[in-house]
Amino acid sequence: MPEPTAPPASPPTPPIALTALLARTDLGLRQLAGPAEVSIRWVHTSEMADPYPYLLGGELLMTAGVQLADPERYVSRVVEAGAAALGFGVAPVYDAVPAALVEACARHGLPLLEVPQQTTFSGVARAVWLLMARAREDELRRVNETQRALAAAASRPAPVGAVLRVLAGRLGGWAALVTPAGSVLDAAGAEPRGAVPEGVRGLVRVVAPPAHALTATDTLGGTHLAAYALAGPRVLALATPHRAPGDHTIAGVAAVLLTLLTAERQGADEAARSAALVRLILGGAPEDAEPLLGEGPWVVVHSRGQGTPPDLGTPLVDPLGEAGEQRVRALVPADREVTTHPGWTLGVSAPATLAGLAVADTQAARALERAEATRTPLTRHRPAGFGALMDPEEAAAYARQILAPLSDTLRTTLRTWLSLHGSWDRSAVALGVHRNTVRQRIGRAAALLGVDLDNMDVRTELWLALRHS
Repeated sequence: MPEPTAPPASPPTPPIALTALLARTDLGLRQLAGPAEVSIRWVHTSEMADPYPYLLGGELLMTAGVQLADPERYVSRVVEAGAAALGFGVAPVYDAVPAALVEACARHGLPLLEVPQQTTFSGVARAVWLLMARAREDELRRVNETQRALAAAASRPAPVGAVLRVLAGRLGGWAALVTPAGSVLDAAGAEPRGAVPEGVRGLVRVVAPPAHALTATDTLGGTHLAAYALAGPRVLALATPHRAPGDHTIAGVAAVLLTLLTAERQGADEAARSAALVRLILGGAPEDAEPLLGEGPWVVVHSRGQGTPPDLGTPLVDPLGEAGEQRVRALVPADREVTTHPGWTLGVSAPATLAGLAVADTQAARALERAEATRTPLTRHRPAGFGALMDPEEAAAYARQILAPLSDTLRTTLRTWLSLHGSWDRSAVALGVHRNTVRQRIGRAAALLGVDLDNMDVRTELWLALRHS
């Protein structure tokens, strides 16, 4: 029996294909062994004789082979840790990639990349981060476009069938509304054959009462299966030939819409308000919802927990929580007090009009993240400048990659120089060195980073990196 899906331990950016990194001709990377069809989730540099304890899995491990005494054992440990690929830097330790290492990687199926002398490890890491950022932009664009298409489908005649058709088309598979017993109420896309229907029914049993799991996934014969619990009780079932980044988010949005469209015992006014809120959060025009919701001001609340959810007025149940957990997003009049609720953690946005609800929705999501990180039952949004818009852990990781080529002395000099607006004399006084020493250090830092420090965009990015390092 498939188990309820747990969130993957991965960064908030989609992985990139190794082939995309190899296509960067400016890096000069050359693959010497292993398959090319692998994905990279992050980059890690280590000169440990056994890097196993420091690997998370899915990374491109970079090394110059400083302690490469036993290539066979080294590769076996890297593979056991789940690393995606190994990048070996030529020079200063080795003039070429050791043949024993190439043979070991070939035997274990670990992709091995030769990193030429002129390519720095930090340059490879930066290339990976840039490719991930572009992949994330593509994913967000796809999710946003699909959300709008789903919202439009929900407002058509026969909305359930329309939502299922959009979902099946965007995911390239089959989407169905089914009962806990597995009977199909409505469906769109090519109907699955073979053992897949029974696999779908197995997932439906995982999320249907009395199990009450929110989501479940499985793979059967190359077909990816998923089930999402709805109200009713009903279940959204999916069978697709692939599972791309963003598919889970897209399916979750469809599940929210189908929950609202199929919910029983919901009054006409409440259904209209819920539908208006959904359209707003999915990018609808505020003026379309104003007749049903009023102009506000409102606050958006994101909450997560177990048991009876808090009474938050116009709720939007979110099926993307972990097993045994619920997530609820709601729109609440700004003059109504939002208080703590047993078993739940809440994040509350600043008051906003309908036109500002998209921003308020983001504020509430970030407030919930802060509340969970600090184990606080309720956290409200507080304006804190642009720096508060960045995820601290992701920003720190990116800062480490950017500043990796710099020594502590160069980092201190660069931080002081930037804080004093590039003044050589004032920086020299602050650091207690000669102004020419400051010039030499800043020139060295610019050369190592490969940037133009006369460019304000570059200075700003480095300043933010130094603040998060």
